[in-house]
Amino acid sequence: MTDPTMTLLEVAKQARVSTATVSRVLNDTGPIKASTRLRVLKAIEKCRYYPNSNARALAGRKSRTLGMVVSNLENPFFVDIFRALEDESNRHGYEVAVANTNYIPRRLVAQVHLMIERRVAGLAVVVSEMEPSLLQELRELELPVVLFDVGEAGGRISRIKVNYQSGMRKVVTYLYSLGHRRMAFIGHHAGLQPLHERQKAFLETMKLYAGEVEFTTATGRDGAEGGRQTTRSLLATGFKPTAVVCTNDFMAIGVMKALREQGLKIPADVSVTGHDNINLSDFVAPALTTLDVPRERIGRLAFRTLVPESAESVGPGNELLIEPQLLVRDSTGLAPGSVLAMP
Repeated sequence: MTDPTMTLLEVAKQARVSTATVSRVLNDTGPIKASTRLRVLKAIEKCRYYPNSNARALAGRKSRTLGMVVSNLENPFFVDIFRALEDESNRHGYEVAVANTNYIPRRLVAQVHLMIERRVAGLAVVVSEMEPSLLQELRELELPVVLFDVGEAGGRISRIKVNYQSGMRKVVTYLYSLGHRRMAFIGHHAGLQPLHERQKAFLETMKLYAGEVEFTTATGRDGAEGGRQTTRSLLATGFKPTAVVCTNDFMAIGVMKALREQGLKIPADVSVTGHDNINLSDFVAPALTTLDVPRERIGRLAFRTLVPESAESVGPGNELLIEPQLLVRDSTGLAPGSVLAMP
């Protein structure tokens, strides 16, 4: 196993320089020859050295800080999980340090390294992006880690996963039962595994109605404005869906605004569904039909996997599956012209 407490002296020995030189490279101070800097950086990488910025760890006391890295702190879904983790942590005398990646893998790597530098007691990685090399690095560390959706469980790494396939089938089957035969899926970052799974599940469900349903997909930027702009672009192609399935509620809010700007009524002209059941979804007009992903439960589960001595501890190395539940609200209804009865 890699030892996360590798010292500055050991790095200096590996690079054949003084500890002062290593410190200057780390802090980017003082003149350093390019060849020396490169040698030090290679030694840091080889030794997996993480500078200790946690004074309590220096004092030899156990850290009471948990780390959390998320993809988008603008999205209430991630904020809700953070708040639940923080509430559970505070009740047990822990604090939580949070960092944002904006879905950029290299930022994810940098933020995880910063968390390790802080000597966190455990790390929650609640992201859609991932670097394979980072997963391997996390597996080698003696640090409790919980992943959300990405990676796989094993050793000290636990994983919480949402059953997107089941959830998307529930949504599409429900819309089909209302007579919808022209559907669109709106998502973002389709190249990232968890988000790709939602789009893939939509497409696979469409195959069940081959020849009966017209459909298309479109991707944009995560967020309300991303949903708005993607919907505008979709409608500009000439495709006129009677139902729009959104990869999350955050985008669905923007989708609904764009539809209203086009003079379309929800759900009389177009039904809209979301995913996640963020608090805002019940307050928009009309209230959003969505899939409930229990963020508070996810936050609590994350704490219980990271802190083995906590009550109801889950323990490391487990995979926990979350089954989303369909919540029918006012943003969905019978397809225009349909005479089907409500299910």
